Amino acid sequence: MLLYRKFSPLYNLGFFYLIVSFILRIALFFHPITQSSFGFFDSIKIFCLGLISDIFVFILAGGFLWLYLVFLSNSKYLKSYGYIIFGILLTLFADVLFFNTILNEYGGAAPEIGRSFIGLKTVLFGLLLFLPKYRGKIRFWLFSLTIFIYVVCILQNAISEYLFWNEFGVRYNFIAVDYLVYTNEVIGNIMQSYPVIPIFSGLFLVAGTFTYFIVKRSKNYLIEIPTFLEKIKLSGIYIGLFLISLVVIPFLSSKENSQNIFTNELQSNGLYKFYLAFSNSELDYFKFYKTLPNNDAFAILKNQIPTISDASTLRNIKSEVAENKKNVVLITIESYSAEFLKLYGNEQNITPFLDSLASQSLLFSNLYAVGNRTVRGLESVTMCIPPTAGESVVKRKDNKNKFTTGSVFAKKGYNVKYIYGGDAYFDNMEDFFSGNNYGIVDKKTFTPEEITFSNVWGVCDEDLYKKAIKTMNLEAKEGKPFFNHIMSVSNHRPFTYPTGKIDIPADAKSREGGVKYTDYAMREFFKMAQKQSWFKNTVFVILADHCASSSGKTELPMDKYRIPAMIYSPDFVEPRIFNKLMSQIDIMPTALGLLNFNYQSKFYGQDVLKTDYKPRALIATYQNLGLVKDNVLTIISPKQQVKQFGLTVIPNPKMGADFQIMFEEKLLEKRRTDLVNETISYYQSASQMLKEKKYQK
Repeated sequence: MLLYRKFSPLYNLGFFYLIVSFILRIALFFHPITQSSFGFFDSIKIFCLGLISDIFVFILAGGFLWLYLVFLSNSKYLKSYGYIIFGILLTLFADVLFFNTILNEYGGAAPEIGRSFIGLKTVLFGLLLFLPKYRGKIRFWLFSLTIFIYVVCILQNAISEYLFWNEFGVRYNFIAVDYLVYTNEVIGNIMQSYPVIPIFSGLFLVAGTFTYFIVKRSKNYLIEIPTFLEKIKLSGIYIGLFLISLVVIPFLSSKENSQNIFTNELQSNGLYKFYLAFSNSELDYFKFYKTLPNNDAFAILKNQIPTISDASTLRNIKSEVAENKKNVVLITIESYSAEFLKLYGNEQNITPFLDSLASQSLLFSNLYAVGNRTVRGLESVTMCIPPTAGESVVKRKDNKNKFTTGSVFAKKGYNVKYIYGGDAYFDNMEDFFSGNNYGIVDKKTFTPEEITFSNVWGVCDEDLYKKAIKTMNLEAKEGKPFFNHIMSVSNHRPFTYPTGKIDIPADAKSREGGVKYTDYAMREFFKMAQKQSWFKNTVFVILADHCASSSGKTELPMDKYRIPAMIYSPDFVEPRIFNKLMSQIDIMPTALGLLNFNYQSKFYGQDVLKTDYKPRALIATYQNLGLVKDNVLTIISPKQQVKQFGLTVIPNPKMGADFQIMFEEKLLEKRRTDLVNETISYYQSASQMLKEKKYQK
């Protein structure tokens, strides 16, 4: 057989992909939303460069098929080592079936997925090994199934791209990435918006038909499986094309430089655009959201923050009394909803220490997290900025040398550190904090003796807090004040923790166990801290990074953003309840105010204890950006959409008036234009500040 014919599964499937991509490009070209005329050269770019891009993208996407084909052989079933391979697979399957593995540590659906995959692989290998008479038929149907999956994915992607264009007039961007994050909401939306059953019935029927023809033209590969030497030659050619693709695809993307946005979008490949959305993690506010003239946006913002300059949040913060350079320890707790605390009506007694500490602290009873992921919480307490569209600044490329809480403390002569129980490489934390001049203490800095328990996310909170105490003792000897930001990890799936610490068994792997162990570990931390020389000269700021869950009946369910927050410092901060509405971005400016710091600020967050503070909160997902004010929730979304909901408390007699967390969100028929404009002013100005690099330190 000629060597090129042994590429038949790849080039037949590739030819199908190119036809589908061409038809999709034609459909988008003539789509009513594509309100543009194209010149001759624009059309050449769209279809010629687009075709070349599609070819090289398929070469990359065909990698899994190439791996499958390379490992097809008869020899492993004819030799004794076939039984050895089968024995290894059986052992591996028994291990994941009956014992705890890294999959169990990760939690969620990972164990079931792992067992299913390894179990299926073991069964199929056994059938091919022990039923040589049926080996050809079994392999044929497995080959057909593999091609069918590829065909379904190609058609599914084309349908998805068309529907996405129908909504937004662009190829995939960060909104598409967002759709993967919010799977439940998106599937629900699709089920309600489109005739899903007919679409998928048609999809599988068409996919089956094309699979039949592709398999018919490609089964020569099964009839005469290439020899080992031929596979080496084929792999050499494929790897060469693969490496060329890695260079050519970005080069072609750089040629998407027309003044006509539609030309650029039609020329591009949707799959590569999806990859770029993952990499860049940004959503262009000015392209997708309702905007105001720039001067108007900052003028409206100035009503909320009176001392800001004309087109910036820059202002001077001045105190009438002397600065107090106490140590500051900021503790952000993983996934800790307000509803876990007894104060907010919980009757499980899973936060006894925090309930007690709250009564000794300045407690912010009406504080809302800005988002629903750790990186959003870290961004809010570090940069004190609204949650701009797309991914958090923590995960963006332009995330360094920003104006941060740490930069304010560093300018005052403080040691500044980020202390984390996991690997700070995760979620780009190391890049962000080191790029903003924080020293980093993470799992990599722990000695084996300092780790008594760990899981996939990092060391347990007790080990983390012991390391923090050691770190602060060393800092105290330097004679400089310190600001340390501690991020906990234990209250996270799989909710594993050391045995014998709390009355909920460690092997229960329950959310309640994770919450209670986190509370227990914090109690032990404060027991240790109270014995240290620096304790009386330290202010502790304690709050959650986000709630345990964010799903609800509305785009931004209020109860899923309410978090506990308090500032504790015996003999310095008077215990009381502050019940005005506020945002997570306000907590650190308020702490700086308690220390009477004089500094130049760019923070959107404010000292809520000042008399000119106007209560409001900012809450958001990746694309729905909200402002809570005057019992109204205003949400701005892509496609210049705006919604407003009236907020009415759903009273719970088990908790006080300051701790009610449930609200009925009723869509308003008549909009509050002033609140719409104020919402836009926050998010538009913050997006512009970041885009124009005005939020640098």
